[in-house]
Amino acid sequence: MKPFMDQDFLLTNETARRLFHEHAAKLPICDFHCHIDASVLAANRNFRDLTEAWLGGDHYKWRAMRLAGVPERCITGDAAPEEKFNAWAQVLPDLIGNPLYQWTHLELQRYFGVTEPLTPSSAPAIWKTVNDQLASPECTPIQLLKRMKVRILCTTDDPVSPLTDHANLAGQTGDLKVIPASRPDRFLRLLNPAYPQIIAELEAVSPDRAPIRSLDDLA
Repeated sequence: MKPFMDQDFLLTNETARRLFHEHAAKLPICDFHCHIDASVLAANRNFRDLTEAWLGGDHYKWRAMRLAGVPERCITGDAAPEEKFNAWAQVLPDLIGNPLYQWTHLELQRYFGVTEPLTPSSAPAIWKTVNDQLASPECTPIQLLKRMKVRILCTTDDPVSPLTDHANLAGQTGDLKVIPASRPDRFLRLLNPAYPQIIAELEAVSPDRAPIRSLDDLA
């Protein structure tokens, strides 16, 4: 029987295996869009548990759990961390074919040595195994990124952000560069009743404080 998502996962022929293992796997990662908050990297404290690491802010997992009928208290509510993790383990087997299923198991395998599928029955042992590792110095957010060979990480930031956390990170992450990338979503929602106030925020931090009266000015 073929192993469960082993080192040759998705590599269906010898050419693919050679290209990946001999070349691509050794290359650094330049991540030009991620959902990691720079404040998490600036603090660089160990995650309290796997729930904080996985479910603390992942709206993709939240959406899957909501669609599966998981109560909100077990998603973003006041349920205990292990209860939230168990709720995710309950949903995950139904997500085969969804990238969330693959991402979850690739992370467990490649960074925590867990090779069995996450299911309701395996959840207690996986919870303990991974939490024990997350408490180690090798599992701070920055160290995890370095283990993944990330060399450039672009966070998504509001154009008016003071970027204080990026400034604090400067020179503190070795060969890992954390760079802000603009995410101007709210400045493009022209029908938002608060849009004039939003534009005023941008005017206030513009170098010449020039008024913004058109899309050309906004660009």
